[in-house]
Amino acid sequence: MTTHGAAFAECVAPPAWRTVDLISDLHLHVDDPATFQAWCGYFETTPADAVFILGDLLEVWPGDDVAAVPGFEAQCVEVLRNAAQRRPIFVMHGNRDFLMGADFAARSGVTMLDDPTVLVLHGERWLLSHGDALCLDDHEYLQFRAQVRSPEWQQALLARPLEERRALARSVRNQSEDRKRSPGMVWADVDADAARAWLRRADARTLIHGHTHRPAEHDLGDGLRRIVLSDWDAAAHPPRAQVLCLSLAGAQRVDLR
Repeated sequence: MTTHGAAFAECVAPPAWRTVDLISDLHLHVDDPATFQAWCGYFETTPADAVFILGDLLEVWPGDDVAAVPGFEAQCVEVLRNAAQRRPIFVMHGNRDFLMGADFAARSGVTMLDDPTVLVLHGERWLLSHGDALCLDDHEYLQFRAQVRSPEWQQALLARPLEERRALARSVRNQSEDRKRSPGMVWADVDADAARAWLRRADARTLIHGHTHRPAEHDLGDGLRRIVLSDWDAAAHPPRAQVLCLSLAGAQRVDLR
């Protein structure tokens, strides 16, 4: 059950939930069939009672109407729909798939999550986020984020033809990849003070996020910590496909092989 009105939205797990999986940054796209197949296989084998996807499930999402067109995105929606018939699936926007909307949720059967959201499980409060909003030193990106998350900007973009939006998305992706390869490029990380402030507002001890592709656990002091999820790339050497499992035993990483 997801509730609003507190400092942050809350998702209160039913008592029957024993294990919850968290994944993020799969960046699924048609040119990476290995990661897509790993993701499909994961849904067939996970024993989790619920799955939380904390952003960037797909590399690009040009609008919900893409799911009505035969192709890769429609395949991904079908996988989610089948998975959601077996267990609840929750999806949070990332910096690549922020245009997922109500029609996507209805077609796929998933529940969309606010960023951030507090997951209440086994009496513990876990603060979930994609993480990009906390990378305060990435000023250029945060300006872009503020623009593309505005309803007016999204409404204007979605009014354009789908193929035009696809082309624009490819252009933005190529610019992002070029930026990654720039000599001396330094990637901003989550700001520790901002993370601590969020945790205190949420009355939580642990922040779980993705976005940075730097899986680790960070001690924030005063009993606070942040856990960074791994990205997925099944074609890498070695392959990356990691799940964070929450249970009565706490948080444990599982590498899929």
